[in-house]
This record gives sequence, structure tokens and C-alpha cells, in this order.
Amino acid sequence: MFSFFWSLAAFIVALGILVAVHEWGHFYIARRCGVQVERFSIGFGKPLWRRTDRHGTEFVIAAIPLGGYVRMLDGRVDDVPPELEHKAFNNKSVGQRMAIIAAGPGVNFLFAILALFLMYLVGLQTVKPVVGSVEPQTIAAEAGLTAGDEIIQVGERSTPDWEAVNMELVSRVGNGSATVVVQRNGSQQQTYQLSLANWNFDPDKESALNSLGITPFRPKPTLEIAFVGEDTPAQAAGLQADDKILALNEKSVDTWQALVALITDKPGETVAITVLRDGQEQVINATIARRDTPEGQSGYLGVSPNSEPWPDGYVFTHQYNPMEAMGRAIDKTWRLMTLSVEMLGKLITGDMSVKNLSGPISIAQGAGVSAGIGLAYFLSFLALISVNLGIINLIPLPMLDGGHLMYFIIEWLTGKPVPEAAQEWGFRIGGALLFMIMGIAIINDITRIV
Repeated sequence: MFSFFWSLAAFIVALGILVAVHEWGHFYIARRCGVQVERFSIGFGKPLWRRTDRHGTEFVIAAIPLGGYVRMLDGRVDDVPPELEHKAFNNKSVGQRMAIIAAGPGVNFLFAILALFLMYLVGLQTVKPVVGSVEPQTIAAEAGLTAGDEIIQVGERSTPDWEAVNMELVSRVGNGSATVVVQRNGSQQQTYQLSLANWNFDPDKESALNSLGITPFRPKPTLEIAFVGEDTPAQAAGLQADDKILALNEKSVDTWQALVALITDKPGETVAITVLRDGQEQVINATIARRDTPEGQSGYLGVSPNSEPWPDGYVFTHQYNPMEAMGRAIDKTWRLMTLSVEMLGKLITGDMSVKNLSGPISIAQGAGVSAGIGLAYFLSFLALISVNLGIINLIPLPMLDGGHLMYFIIEWLTGKPVPEAAQEWGFRIGGALLFMIMGIAIINDITRIV
């Protein structure tokens, strides 16, 4: 229950920040162009807080935190007094109107740069992309990758960590191949071609790496318990963090994998677990829980292990001086922008399925997880969502900023505005498509958690 409220709170904070940033872009450029802004609202519905400034703009925080808007004086929907006609949005030049509309997505991109800049100043701890194992008869194995390889480049882009590797591999969905450069034995660089013609990648079921047969290197788990889950058989039995598991039903276990194999084979059974606690052996009886899997029922205890320490040099921190941090922030924001456009293109061509669309539930979960890990991860999450919000708003679909820009570009090219009837039909069709996409995303979210 705590995780639900934590994710909800993180989602509201993240969405509030991103909506405020987006709408501020519209607001600021509208003010600069001399447009009268009637209301700046974060959220919809009943106002919870409001204040009016000296320019007559009402600032509102509303009850439903799922968006926001900037309402400008507009002769198409308002009765504009003659003395305020010069402040109406519709009376501004087409260039000014385009600037006002484009400012929202534009500021989203600038905010992403700022968030990543702060992230690189704070420092983001990560690990080098060293391959732990390669499954036989997989794409990675057929290409020649082996355990111990450090992936330093995919295509033309360097990959200092697993996030970068995953991002570049996902961008190759639908391609025939991907070039991977690895560093082997600490110094020797070799180039391999991953054949992606038969790559079956479903993001809901596995990562891009696992689908290629790659398992990242992780230190081996020990038999010492690091964490006992709440409301689990382990907690009910009295197992504690720092207990070292020695045997199960008097059968000694040497590895964590062997212990897991024994537990999964005993759903519903009561077992005797021998542990070492404070230097003394104790026997604790625990009833293994049952849980359903695609292969049938399996046993579940509810503990996580400690791990051996990372080898020297595997863990490092992305932390830079202000100049380097800004350069890296700009580069990563650009890559996120291009990747978002590429993924939209793959949705249109069918290389990516609409089943992979994520909605507010997935975003809330991501917000909660990133906020729980630390500030740097939350900033990275904000940057990602801000870029996606900016790109999505630029889609030339009526109801979105991109649709308004499309109408203004037509007006700029033809010298006359798009007829009101055509705009109205466009908004209806665009609204229907937008709600359909949102519905698919929400259904996908629900499917993932049930």
C-alpha cells in the first residue's frame, strides 16, 4: 500500500512539474508577443488555489492533476472589447501564433537539458556494460559475443553503461542488423554484426538484451539474506536480514541458485531452514507459499540475497564539471528526441506494436521507482518524460500543439487561414484518434498489472 501512495505522489509531482514547464512556455511567449493571458491552470476541474496578478492573469491549481492549460484572449471564442483587440491571440501574426504554440514543446526540451545537467552535476552511479553470459543459439551467440566482453559502442554511438546499450539496441528494432564494438580481455577491440532479421523482441516480456541472449554481468549472490519481504513466508517464519542459509531440510546448499531451485520445487510444503545467526546455527520452520507461473505452480519464500562485491572499475559515477555536464545533457537530450521520433515511426510502420504503448499507470510506477532510488534517477526520469511530452505534442494531430502548428503553416503558405469548418472536423477526428491512443495505452497498463 505504501508503494502505491509513493508512486501516486511521485507521479503527481512529476506531472505537475512537466505540465507547469510546458504551459509556462506557451504563457511566456504569449506575454512576450503581447497576448492577454486569461488563465494559467495546472490541472483541471475545481480550483483548489487561485491568484490573479497585476496583468489580469488568473493562476490556478485545480483538483484533477492530469494536465493543464493556458487560456488566452481570442476573438474566435471571446467577446473582445475594441481596446483589447490588439491583445487577442487570433489578431497576432501567423509567425507569433506559431511561436506561442511551439514554445510549449520547446521548453520541454530545454527542461530536459536542465534536468540532465543537474543529474550530471549531482552524479549518477552506474556500471560498465560487461557481458555476464551469452545464451547458446541466440543472436548474440551467433554473432560471436562472449562472457566478459564490454560493449563500448553500438552503431556510431559510444555506450558507457547498460542504459546506453539498451537505448541503442531498441532503436534498431525493425532493422536488419546492428554493429556492436566490444572490448575483450581489457584491451582488444572487436566488431560484430548482430543479425536482427529474426529478432522477436517484446518489451513487456523481456529486455532487449535478454531477447538477444545477453545477460549483464552481476556479482554472484551469496547465501546471506539482505532483505525479507513484508507479508511473506520468510517474515512469518522469523527469518531476518544477515541470516546465512546453510541447509534446507538438512540438505546443505552451496549457492543461492541451488537454494532457489529447492524452494521453487516445494510449493505449499513446510521446510526446515538451517541458518547461521550471530555465530550460532538455528533451525527455522517455514511454509513455502504458492504462486502461479506459465509453467505451473512454484514455491516462494520472500527473501533477497546479498551479493559479492563488484570487481574494481566496474562501478563508476557519471559526474562532471558544469561545462562537461552541459555538453552531455545536450547530447543525451538530442538522443532522446531522435529515439522518440524513431519509435513513433516504428509504431506507424508496424515494427513496434501498439501493445508497447505505456499510459499513466506505467508512468506513475516509473516515477515511484526513480524517486525511491534517488534524486539523480528522478531527474533522469523527468528528462525522459519531458522529451516524450514535447515530441508527442508536436505530432501534427489536431487537439495537439502539432495540429495547431500544421494549421498555421498552411495559413503561412497560402496567405489565408484554414476554414473554420475544416478545423472543426480536424479537431473532432484528432480528438477521437487521441482518445483511442490513450485508451490503448491505459488498457496496456492494466494488462501489465493484472
